[in-house]
Amino acid sequence: MNPPAANQPATTRLRLRVTNTAESIVRSGHPWLFADSIHESNRAGQTGELAVIYDRKDKFLAVGLYDVDSPIRVRILHVGKPQTIDAAWWQARLEQTLARRQNLFDAQTTGYRLIHGESDGWPGLVLDRYDTTLVLKVYTAAWLPRLGEMVALFQKKNSSERIVLRLSRNIQAFAEKQFQLRDGQVLFGGSPEGAVIFSENGVRFEADVLRGQKTGFFLDQRENRREVETLAQGRRVLNAFSFSGGFSVYAARGGASSVTDLDISAHALESAKRNFALNQNYPGVAACRHETVQADTFEWLPASAENFDLIVLDPPSLAKRATEREGAIHAYERLNLLGIARLARDGILVAGSCSAHVSAVEFFDAVRRAAVKSGRKFSELKTLQHPPDHPATFKEGEYLKVIYLKFTT
Repeated sequence: MNPPAANQPATTRLRLRVTNTAESIVRSGHPWLFADSIHESNRAGQTGELAVIYDRKDKFLAVGLYDVDSPIRVRILHVGKPQTIDAAWWQARLEQTLARRQNLFDAQTTGYRLIHGESDGWPGLVLDRYDTTLVLKVYTAAWLPRLGEMVALFQKKNSSERIVLRLSRNIQAFAEKQFQLRDGQVLFGGSPEGAVIFSENGVRFEADVLRGQKTGFFLDQRENRREVETLAQGRRVLNAFSFSGGFSVYAARGGASSVTDLDISAHALESAKRNFALNQNYPGVAACRHETVQADTFEWLPASAENFDLIVLDPPSLAKRATEREGAIHAYERLNLLGIARLARDGILVAGSCSAHVSAVEFFDAVRRAAVKSGRKFSELKTLQHPPDHPATFKEGEYLKVIYLKFTT
């Protein structure tokens, strides 16, 4: 059987053989092949080319995108029987990916994820929609040589006014030098005048698609924001690590009596104010008292004497690498213990984590330990993880987890 086409003569196609352990891992469907798992190659590889992996019997195993400068040397695209990786193959993959989002959202939601990296078969690539703006986030330089082809395909299959490129920090210098590509560059259409406005369950938000965190907003918390809305009636709400106030606007629409946004970034808090202003058409938002506090949450919580009826603790990742895992688990426990101390009777704690290096079990247990240490009676309402437009099909892709606890004393 012939291996996939690699846009070059078969005699020069990059061929790899890997360790027995790596072969089993790839065969199981894991999307990453690390550099130290490769024990033989027919030549030096180039970033962006297709690398064909053979098993110990010299039969085709998989094909993926090669990245010479990354410890993840190959991002797997396909495992199993050989296929030709050409324009038709890419189009079919995109159609399959978009089909998984069909009927997930109505006209009230114009902000969602179209492509979720490895878990959708596009390793190291994310595509988000914000109304008529598409934001393409690239995490590996392996995509850069074929970016033009991908953008043309995305334009063809998604009606949009523009496509904005966002680049992971570790590849920005390479992208600028080798491809004249910059983070925040508009690849198609005109540059937006200010923030892009989109809707989520009828709530309007701004997204800084050119310079904001990730692709401009945290779309993965949509279901949890909706859940907080159902719990907020008549409650005094604290949204710690509030960013641009997503949880807060939902809480206000749900009837919260007051909402306090707490964040260390003045820029984020100004965005939160604008998002409240965007939703004054909702009576709950118009009637809700909205305050902002610029401070470090870990410092502000123990110093405050104010109590709240609902507290959202959704910090940035506390473990950006595996070596930080143990420290992060202890930090989550400490943070939630601080939050519980500020909860009034019958108060609800909404605790979230986006640290992939901390498992759901480890995180939920850390929050439960904090609840036990508080000495208060509590009940667990629910736990939530990935929304359907952010699937997680492998262990390292499982990053999002949120737990809801109610304290009756």
